[in-house]
Amino acid sequence: MTVPMGGIPLADHAAVYAALADAGFTDVWSSEVNGADAFTPLTLAAAWQPGLRLGTAITPAFTRGPGLLAMSAAALADVAPGRFALGIGASSPVVVSDWNAVEFTEPFRRTRDVLRFLRAALGGETVDGAFDTFAVRRFTLERPPAVPPPLLLAALRPGMLRLAAAEADGVILNWLAATDVPRAVAELGRRRAQFEVVARIFVCPTEDAGYARTLGRRMITSYLTVPAYAEFHRWLGRQEALAGMWTAWAAGDRRAALAAIPDEVVDALILHGSPERCRAQVNRYVDAGVDVPVLALLPTPETTATDPAALTTLLARLGRDAKEAA
Repeated sequence: MTVPMGGIPLADHAAVYAALADAGFTDVWSSEVNGADAFTPLTLAAAWQPGLRLGTAITPAFTRGPGLLAMSAAALADVAPGRFALGIGASSPVVVSDWNAVEFTEPFRRTRDVLRFLRAALGGETVDGAFDTFAVRRFTLERPPAVPPPLLLAALRPGMLRLAAAEADGVILNWLAATDVPRAVAELGRRRAQFEVVARIFVCPTEDAGYARTLGRRMITSYLTVPAYAEFHRWLGRQEALAGMWTAWAAGDRRAALAAIPDEVVDALILHGSPERCRAQVNRYVDAGVDVPVLALLPTPETTATDPAALTTLLARLGRDAKEAA
């Protein structure tokens, strides 16, 4: 499950983490956009529910200096040895430049360089020298983790997918349908057998299809109009299906952009229906090649942050298969 859960104060997440563990969820994964940072929710989870595995999906490669990112990762790996995976990625110009005042240039090379730096630093090496996109002078972690965390790379198109296969321990997929997974996994080549495939999956567990599709359309126009995601979906074969949205968006007609998104695209990218139906749809990702499906739970008309009992029941219904398997 993606944490923190929207609308619930972070200080109140002890009950959320307990409900997740009770429902059979094995992992909690954080993101880093404009809410909580990636590490604080996981640190709390490590203290409150030490049986949960922890991961970042993702920490941007631009918004922290290389040394600080290594320090943050090492600290969490020290708190949760063998239970933490560090996912990094390029993020986006809005997050990096508009919100963090860092120039978003050469995202592929920057992400590759940060990955290489982290591999060395978290392994206890002294890093001294120039990478293509930055230079580091004699950085050594004071306390390198006894168990270095696996390094996962967020990837969309072939170049980054192949980089992940060549140099990371796993890949994090995002904003794709279950039917898209085989195409992404095929780019990993022979490495797939020793590799972890994580996918972030948006889930809106409501039987109010109109509500779910309205929310889904707003999310799709927010994300899939970003150039990297637009190119990703062109590569996946959605040029014709999303051309109307892209044209209307470029013309500044937001209402027409929303209306131009076909229901079948929304339904493929934003899972909705009863919790049991959503769980069955998530299982299709696993059947297609995903090792760790990470749910991103969206708000529904039936469940609010002010009704913890309803949330606990929902989590139990979403996680029932995992609990029975455990």
